[in-house]
Amino acid sequence: MTLELDGRIVKITNPDRVVFPRTGHTKLDLISYYRVVAEGAVRGVADRPVILKRFMHGVDQEAFFQKRAPAKRPEWVEVVELRYPSGRTADEVVIRDLAHLLWTVNLGCVDLNPHPVRAHDLDHPDELRIDLDPVPGVGWAEIVRVALVARDVLEEHGLTAWPKTSGSRGFHVYARIEPRWTFREVRRAAEAVAREVERREPDVATSRWWKEERQGVFVDYNQNARDHTVASAYSVRPTGLVSAPLTWDEVPGCRPEDFTLASMPDRFAETGDPWAGMDERAGSLDALLELAEAQGPRPDKPAASPRQGRRQSVMPLVEIARAATRDEAMAGLERWKARHPEAARLLQPADVLVDSMRGRSSTWTRIRVNLRHVPEPDRPGQEPLEVDYDPYESYRRDQPGP
Repeated sequence: MTLELDGRIVKITNPDRVVFPRTGHTKLDLISYYRVVAEGAVRGVADRPVILKRFMHGVDQEAFFQKRAPAKRPEWVEVVELRYPSGRTADEVVIRDLAHLLWTVNLGCVDLNPHPVRAHDLDHPDELRIDLDPVPGVGWAEIVRVALVARDVLEEHGLTAWPKTSGSRGFHVYARIEPRWTFREVRRAAEAVAREVERREPDVATSRWWKEERQGVFVDYNQNARDHTVASAYSVRPTGLVSAPLTWDEVPGCRPEDFTLASMPDRFAETGDPWAGMDERAGSLDALLELAEAQGPRPDKPAASPRQGRRQSVMPLVEIARAATRDEAMAGLERWKARHPEAARLLQPADVLVDSMRGRSSTWTRIRVNLRHVPEPDRPGQEPLEVDYDPYESYRRDQPGP
């Protein structure tokens, strides 16, 4: 199957392949969706380098992350070289138009993951991103409450706030900014927002960095780091839900399950893109950086262990599993619970810390348990991991010898 878009030919392979096994939606359904919402979807990624998150066998299988553009690609596909904090570089795809977007979808991309910079200026973000990440057990009403406070903080400091669902459990609030500040400065401004939101709503919002210390909704400011990307507006997520741009009037009554691959085309046809004016509303970070200065430094982090050379948690943590897949890790957790039923009974939802960790080209899952609600004499000690996956084993094996 081939598509001609603005004079460019995009080849679509295996259009009938099922991408979403639960609903039966195919690659062609995904292509058709992005064509309908093209104006908004392209706006969310236009002129930005993207990381390719490829689901080669459908969304019920693990994706792999590809920074470097495929060597075999149409001559019209543009790339730009990004340099990461590690010192490594990668030629990443730059999405200019719908043809570029659909070409990445054909590669197995379901959602789109752009950097917060434009290809012509890779050192100065033009987007500040706040990712609201609820701990387990936190309801949607609390997430919306924090989103509204984040809006107030941004707008009181001279920025226009743009809301969208994440397509998963959380919520995103963006602000378009003038590309005059470094990544470090943008991250500092975002952290100032997070700390101010926490100050105003301490019972429901947190800016604490360490996951085991969080309660409520984490106002994640680190999505503004140089090597981080966030699913863009109109991205279809592996859940089948869409990261849907909204108006602020819609936010109090919105539900994430209302915005799906099936329902969003009709919504877009009826209402258009609520973020259509975003590029004309770029603002200054000066007021937020003044807020950061007034807040002062964060409290000192816990000291590193002299023996291990790394941070020691103030919480009683035990690690349960490191696994290639989430299912393997969760199965390991169930085995641990079966061995320690009394401790397991006392755990709260937020005490089970499930981390999706980024490896060289894919994610892996780590599970830890916070035993703070278990009386100290009854806390199980650290045991051999239920699953002990090494995400870097194949990399080390492939390295040439001395």
